[in-house]
Amino acid sequence: MKRNKHYVGLDVHARTISVAVADEAGVRSLGKIPHDVTSLRKLLGKLGSKRSIKVVYEAGPTGYGLCRALRSDGYRCDVIAPSLIPSKPGDRVKTDRRDAENLAQLARGEMLTAVRVPERQQEALRDLVRAREAAKSWAKKASQQLGKFLLRHDRRPPQKMTNWTLKHLDWVRSQTFDEPAQNLAFEEYLAEYEHQHERVKRIDGHLEEVYTQLPQEYQTVIRSLAALKGVRFLTAITIVSEIGDMMRFSHPTQLMAYAGVVPREHSSGDRVRKGAISKTGNTHLRRIVGESAWAYARGRSTPSRVITRRRDDLSAAVVNIAERADKRLHRRYRMLTAKGKHRNKVITAIARELLGFIWAIAVEAQMAAGKKAVA
Repeated sequence: MKRNKHYVGLDVHARTISVAVADEAGVRSLGKIPHDVTSLRKLLGKLGSKRSIKVVYEAGPTGYGLCRALRSDGYRCDVIAPSLIPSKPGDRVKTDRRDAENLAQLARGEMLTAVRVPERQQEALRDLVRAREAAKSWAKKASQQLGKFLLRHDRRPPQKMTNWTLKHLDWVRSQTFDEPAQNLAFEEYLAEYEHQHERVKRIDGHLEEVYTQLPQEYQTVIRSLAALKGVRFLTAITIVSEIGDMMRFSHPTQLMAYAGVVPREHSSGDRVRKGAISKTGNTHLRRIVGESAWAYARGRSTPSRVITRRRDDLSAAVVNIAERADKRLHRRYRMLTAKGKHRNKVITAIARELLGFIWAIAVEAQMAAGKKAVA
């Protein structure tokens, strides 16, 4: 017999929460309340004991604060993955009340998939990492705008030089225009370029400072992941901020599915059809691992001096996993390209296998830090 007697579905918005409950009496709406924990606690208190209530709501822009508050009060609360909520093909009516009732009914039928609520420290680190990612994107856009402005006015360096090096920037800053309006536009583009790139450098400094304040377990994992080719400090801290506890995946294939780099499948009977990668799950993790995979397409399978130095203070088990990754992934890249596979598809395959080595190293580092493995 199920322990829960009341399944509460919430349709959460910035200022209001629509509430519905599914129990022995059926599915019914409990109305709309203000978005504050006090009002929700008062409403839930009328339904019965905390042990008999399970609350669910969709993941969204309102974050995890409501879930954490309810869990701290002793309620069972899950945050649901929106893309995995079952829907009826012919249903064309969508309201807050119906969404709340649908969640309550699906929760009673145990047909919902919950997402993991990150620890506060992991969420804070992830917010800073994603702020850097956004700043990097804006810095790239500022570079493009400034470069296209100069090109539109036929301003090219007098000699061949790499864009955005110190030498190239000195040339850019020396440019002037006869028309005052054009000169003002150039100064604005240049100011935006310098502002965005300075912002990236400032966040990099914040990340290095925050790293020293992380739990020892996280620091160990970040240092250990840097043993892999293509995984430097920023990549490693991004992986840790997006995944958190690696041991919640009992097998590396679960991590690959979480990153959306496993193939789609549409099989029926004797016919097996597999397509492109699913691209579901964590897009930030998929992007950063895809970028790291390109390191195995260049050079030799032997590590560089920089990587060798990064491995000096690590355990023999971690170094052994990293060395196996060097040889296997480089060999895998050469074998697939020799078969005529497109480079982007090859890199996707390398990224998928790289996630397996990332999982192995992170689990090894966490176990060395004294954490128990998943049964």
